[in-house]
Amino acid sequence: MSSESTAYEGGCLCGFVRYRMTTRPLIVHCCHCPSCQRQTGSSFALNALIEPDRVQLLEGEVQVVDAPSDTGKGQKISHCPRCQVAVWSKHAESAVLFVHVGTLDEPDRLPPDIHVFAASKQPWLLLPPGARVFAEFYNPSEVWPKESLQRRAEMLARLQQR
Repeated sequence: MSSESTAYEGGCLCGFVRYRMTTRPLIVHCCHCPSCQRQTGSSFALNALIEPDRVQLLEGEVQVVDAPSDTGKGQKISHCPRCQVAVWSKHAESAVLFVHVGTLDEPDRLPPDIHVFAASKQPWLLLPPGARVFAEFYNPSEVWPKESLQRRAEMLARLQQR
């Protein structure tokens, strides 16, 4: 796939699950909250937020696991049923999918747009100069690009029509 493409393909470690994001995500979060650190076994989670209808399952199937979230409303994490790699998640309070950037074939194409919950980031982790950083979360209408806000509004309108 060309780096110029607006599609992004990825999958799990064993190759059973393959998916495609058909467009650029709305925004890419680098989340430093304690829950993301624990869930990933790493210092942060890198998630591409995107409308669910813009993610296509190309091969395999996902196993959806209910998991707790800091909001108390929970989340559904989609794993490969064979290798157990989590490819995306869906928080109960959010209409978008959180695609795990590390499962993309070319994760370097989607660096973080913003760092959230930086108040709980690991102290040894140095963020790049000029990075957009929020101690906790933020208001999307004040942060997201205009195009992303338009796409979000269209997605929410479609959901209300159901």
